[in-house]
Amino acid sequence: MTVFAQTALLPDGWARNVRLTLRAGQIASITADTTPQPGDHRADILLPGLPNLHSHAFQRGFSGLTEQRGPTPDNFWTWREMMYRFALALSPDAMQAIAAFAYAEMLEAGFTRVGEFHYLHHAPDGRPYADPAEMSARIFAAASDTGISLTHLPVFYAHGGFGPRPAGEGQRRFLHDADSFARLIQSCDALARPQDRIGLAPHSLRAATMAQITTLAQAFPNRPFHLHIAEQQQEVADCLSFTGQRPVEHLLAHAPVGPDWCLIHATHLTEAEILGIAATGAVAGLCPITEANLGDGIFPAAQFLAAGGRIGLGTDSNVQITAAGEARMLEYSQRLGTRGRNICADHGSTGARLFHAATAGGAQALGAATPQLAPGAPADLVALHDSMGFDMADDRLIDRWIFGTDITVADVWANGAHLVQAGRHIHRDRLRSAAAAACRALV
Repeated sequence: MTVFAQTALLPDGWARNVRLTLRAGQIASITADTTPQPGDHRADILLPGLPNLHSHAFQRGFSGLTEQRGPTPDNFWTWREMMYRFALALSPDAMQAIAAFAYAEMLEAGFTRVGEFHYLHHAPDGRPYADPAEMSARIFAAASDTGISLTHLPVFYAHGGFGPRPAGEGQRRFLHDADSFARLIQSCDALARPQDRIGLAPHSLRAATMAQITTLAQAFPNRPFHLHIAEQQQEVADCLSFTGQRPVEHLLAHAPVGPDWCLIHATHLTEAEILGIAATGAVAGLCPITEANLGDGIFPAAQFLAAGGRIGLGTDSNVQITAAGEARMLEYSQRLGTRGRNICADHGSTGARLFHAATAGGAQALGAATPQLAPGAPADLVALHDSMGFDMADDRLIDRWIFGTDITVADVWANGAHLVQAGRHIHRDRLRSAAAAACRALV
């Protein structure tokens, strides 16, 4: 297949009249300053696909259904109780259907790889399925059905809070000991397609002890290693009470944090913690729309980026699935917190800085090569349509996509497959129908 773009973002900058040949899932050749040929697929703007470094796909099933307040104040912890009720009712078939539709929407948004932070392992009564990897297998099936590349992150979950406290009834589908978790990782390795990666994720300092976290890091080296941390102020207070240290402070002092690690949220940080994360080369996994929806707080993006910190973007609870929207929410949260503008920029385009940071950081966190439009790279492409047709070939195109309304996703290729055409996944109707049926039965 060949694609002709009026404007394309190549590794050395913007180019005009670019023709790409796709073959065997890769970009075979690129020619700039050329002319289109008969049969070329035409695009206004061409970018590399984005990684979505943090998703709980099943939560797409109750998007928009937690926005009613009861008689008591609402917060992250009350939202979590509703999430547990939904999770406890979810069958393997329903989870696969919901995940597949979420992954189709991610492709429609410009994401070509997803990091699935997967903790829904067992049957509703907490007992393992006959195949202990049943629920992970459904995630792989959903990824295969939609064509998105997958970094699967099985979650190790052992406790219900610092202490450690016993897990609660709402967490019974999540739990593993070290041996059963090792077997799950082995099963997931066998399920992976060539483009997939298998990492792991101790859920949080609440759900795994420091000894368990460090043991996992030693047992499974050189894999993506993710965990939630410092998302909520209550978590910070509980960690201080139990350990005498803040969550990130405690982690950096006792765990071998490095470039394979991704610290999800890391919302509440001191200056020393900001510098500490940046020094390790770990990625801060930011999910700005979910963090806003749950009232988590504002990540100190300007300070973290200035310290050389690496970031990536994720859709987390999938209350909305939008690549441009996650970047926009990150920047707007900084503007609201500082009462300034273009906070994440570095003497240039805000959108381009966020796009490049999220592309490189997300790929690092997911154990994949940084997406780029270059010969030999995976054919992960996003074609944008510019309804205004401005004559420009510079970073303002990314700014207009993220912060405006005139540029939208038109086509997406993942591993060379043309999965999104005219803004819609090629199997959208079938996937939406299956997900809708599953959600109606649950809700």
